[in-house]
Amino acid sequence: MGRVSQAQAEENRRRVVDTASRLFREQGTHVSVADLMKAAGLTHGAFYKQFASKEALVDEATAHAFDELARCHAAELERHDGQRDAAQRALIDTYLSVEHRDNAADGCPVAALAIDVARGPEGREARRTYAEGVADFAALLAPAEAVGAGEGGLARLCTLFGALVLSRATQGSPLSEEILAAAHAALTEAG
Repeated sequence: MGRVSQAQAEENRRRVVDTASRLFREQGTHVSVADLMKAAGLTHGAFYKQFASKEALVDEATAHAFDELARCHAAELERHDGQRDAAQRALIDTYLSVEHRDNAADGCPVAALAIDVARGPEGREARRTYAEGVADFAALLAPAEAVGAGEGGLARLCTLFGALVLSRATQGSPLSEEILAAAHAALTEAG
């Protein structure tokens, strides 16, 4: 079999990172390289032509997931003509939806990757990327008059995160949707 072109190699790498980002959010970073490459439609051996290690892929996939989140938030703000309050409300509506609860692969990396990042070593790039992503998300959620993410944004993010994780853990019981509704009410009725 011949060598792949540079363009094809870049496309393959992009596909692996995208696939890993989705699988890690859905199943955790313990997904095997073999399963990941199979899901990407590539051979196990191709992995080592693209990445130095699985940890390097975890770092890159984490950054990719947070880049997707930032693009989604920017699109939401644009869709609401720069009206921060309306964009935040739409984000809360989407975040606390049954669809988001049921679709971790395309969902928020804050909730999906928290445990894996917490269990990883402190010096890892994924941990730094995660911390920056959390801070950026909290800043987006902060009230317009707030100076920084700490003024309301972190509390809102904690409510969103906690509700999503608890609703996923109780999925299949009536409590799951009650959690989403309670968090939604707490975030939207207060302001």
